[in-house]
Amino acid sequence: MEFILEIFLVAFILLVALAFYYEHPKAEIPREVDQHIKLYIFHYFVNFAFGLGRICEKLGICKEVYLIRAFLYGIPPWNDANLFIEDLKFAKVSVRVYHPKVPSAGPRRGVLYLHGGIGQIGSIRMYERVCRFIARRSDSVVVCVGYRSAPKHPYPTQFWDCLTATVHFMTTAEDYGVDPTRIIICGDSSGGTLAAAVCQTLVGRTDLPKARAQILLYPFLQAVDFNLPSYQQNSSVPVLLKKRTLTLGLQYLNKDLSLMKGILEGSHVPEDLKLKFSKWLSPDNIPMEFKIRGYKPPASATYSEELHTLAKPVFETTFSPLLAEDAIVRQLPETFIVTCEYDVIRDDGLLYKKRLEDNGIPVTWYHIKDGFHGVLFLIDYGYISFPCGERAMLNVVNFIKGL
Repeated sequence: MEFILEIFLVAFILLVALAFYYEHPKAEIPREVDQHIKLYIFHYFVNFAFGLGRICEKLGICKEVYLIRAFLYGIPPWNDANLFIEDLKFAKVSVRVYHPKVPSAGPRRGVLYLHGGIGQIGSIRMYERVCRFIARRSDSVVVCVGYRSAPKHPYPTQFWDCLTATVHFMTTAEDYGVDPTRIIICGDSSGGTLAAAVCQTLVGRTDLPKARAQILLYPFLQAVDFNLPSYQQNSSVPVLLKKRTLTLGLQYLNKDLSLMKGILEGSHVPEDLKLKFSKWLSPDNIPMEFKIRGYKPPASATYSEELHTLAKPVFETTFSPLLAEDAIVRQLPETFIVTCEYDVIRDDGLLYKKRLEDNGIPVTWYHIKDGFHGVLFLIDYGYISFPCGERAMLNVVNFIKGL
C-alpha cells in the first residue's frame, strides 16, 4: 500500500511539473499594478489550472475547460442574511435571483448580470459574490443568467440564452418587484460582449420596454485588430494574456487554433472591411495618454481569403459588438464602461466609448489605473480581493443607484 501511495505521489508531482511547463509563461507585471505580488501568485494558480487541464485532456481524462471551470469555482460564500436568493428558470434558461430583504417603498431597479468566462468557464456560482455585492449595495434585484456553456453547447447558444432570459425578465419584471423601465443589462469581459450584443438586438424591439442602461465591465468587443496599443503593452500581463485571449476565443467558436497566427497578424480582414472598420477601430481614436507606454503601428498583413472564410464568425456583432452599424449604436441606452490600464482589451472599451459618444449616447467611464483584467471577479473575497476592484465596483453601484 505504501509503495502505491509513493507511485501516486510521484505521478502527481510530475503532473504538476508538466502543468507549469505547459502554461507558465513569464509574466510581466508592472509595479504600478495594485498589489502586484498578489497578482503574480494568483496568476501562478490560474496557470496551474490551465496547464493541468491541458494535460488531463491530452491523457483523455477530461476536457481542459471542465477542469479549469472546476478549479475557478472558488469557495462559496456564507448565507447572506440581507438577501433572498432563489434559483429559477426564465423560459427554460437557468437564473439566480438576488432580492434585498429590506422592504422597498416602490418597485426596485433590476440588474440583469451576464457573467464572463469566454462562454466556457464562467458560471452563476463563480459570480455569486459579484451579484450579491451589487444587490446589497445598490438595493436592486439582481438576476444572474446561467447561460449554457461551450463546448457542450456551441456558440452562439450563449447569446440566445442571454437574450431569452432578458426578454423574459423585461416582460415579467413586476412579478419580482422590479420597475420594467429601470432594467440595467450588465456584463464583464465576455459577459460584456453578451450585454452589448443583447442591448443592440433589443433596440429593434417595440414590444418591450427600453433598457434603462448598459454596464460593460472591461468588455471584449472586437476580433478584428489584435495589435491595438493595449494588446501590445499588456500582452504578457496576467491574467488575460494576448495569446490566451485568442486561444479561448477560437475554442469558444469551435475553430482550429492553427488560425491564431494569421488572425493575430490581421490576415483575416479583407481590404474593404479594413476600410469600413477603420473609422471605428483606428488607433487614432485612442487618446494619446494610452500610447505613452509604447505603441508601434503594425506592418500591413497579407490578406488570406481562406482564413477570412474560416474566421467569419468573428465579424458577427454577437461576437464583435463594436462592429455594429451607427444606426444601431445611436439607439443604445445610457452606458457605464469600466476599463483597466493593464488589460489587453482595454482599448475595446475606449473605442466603444468614443463610438457611443459620437452617436449621442451618454457615457460614464471609470478607468482603473492600477487594475488588470478579472479584478472585479475577485470582489468580496477578503484577502484575495484587490482594493482597486472594490473601488471600481463601488463606482458601478453608485451609477446604478443614480438611475
